[in-house]
Amino acid sequence: MKKILFLSVICLFSICTVWAQQKTPRFKVIALCENGGNHVEYSKAARVWLDQLAATNNFAVDYIQNTDQIDDAFLAQYQLFIQLDYAPYAWKEKAVTAFQKYIEQGKGGWIGFHHATLIGEFDGYPMWTWFYRFMGRIKFQNYIATFARATVKVEDKKHPVMKGVSSSFPVAKEEWYVYDQSPRPNVHVLATVDESTYEPASEIKMKGDHPVVWTNPEYKAKNIYIFMGHAPELFQNKDYTTLFRNAIFWAAGK
Repeated sequence: MKKILFLSVICLFSICTVWAQQKTPRFKVIALCENGGNHVEYSKAARVWLDQLAATNNFAVDYIQNTDQIDDAFLAQYQLFIQLDYAPYAWKEKAVTAFQKYIEQGKGGWIGFHHATLIGEFDGYPMWTWFYRFMGRIKFQNYIATFARATVKVEDKKHPVMKGVSSSFPVAKEEWYVYDQSPRPNVHVLATVDESTYEPASEIKMKGDHPVVWTNPEYKAKNIYIFMGHAPELFQNKDYTTLFRNAIFWAAGK
């Protein structure tokens, strides 16, 4: 009887231990996303996809729609900061200071999408010079407002975020940005868009060298910028979701 009771206790302890391990997230992510505008449908789709990925892979995601809460203590909770279609202006001053420290000191990783390179003076806000350098010293100039289909070509196939991503893959709908110059001299380019594949054709181009995925090795934090991030249909694109998934685990150090 005692033996049976002992074995029962051991089994119960083992079950509780496994349960506790399953409930404790491997890491935590904070995702900053816009609460309206042209990109809100992308953000909604991203949230559904992220929540599913987190549940399957035992990590946690919290969401905020402004920078009011961001300070050192807030960011200390998270191993990864995802900037979902959120522009680098109109941030609270304490958020700017905390974010810069987070990246410069490598306190966590960062993934930025689409609007993160809306760099310049917009809506009456001065340019965030630190972010301008972080993104490779580029300024937003123009974009294909009517959208275009195009082919993205992987340039660094050996980088961990490109594992399982096709060497080239189509993006069905995107408003491809044009910057004042290529970020290439200041970043490590992982993928470019082939402007010759625009459908319909457009004269709004970077004149050949048009990076769309890159990382900046000058900063301690693992960081990656992924330009594509307008249409919710991107989450039906296996290459895109593979890239996104890889970026999460790489930038979070997992």
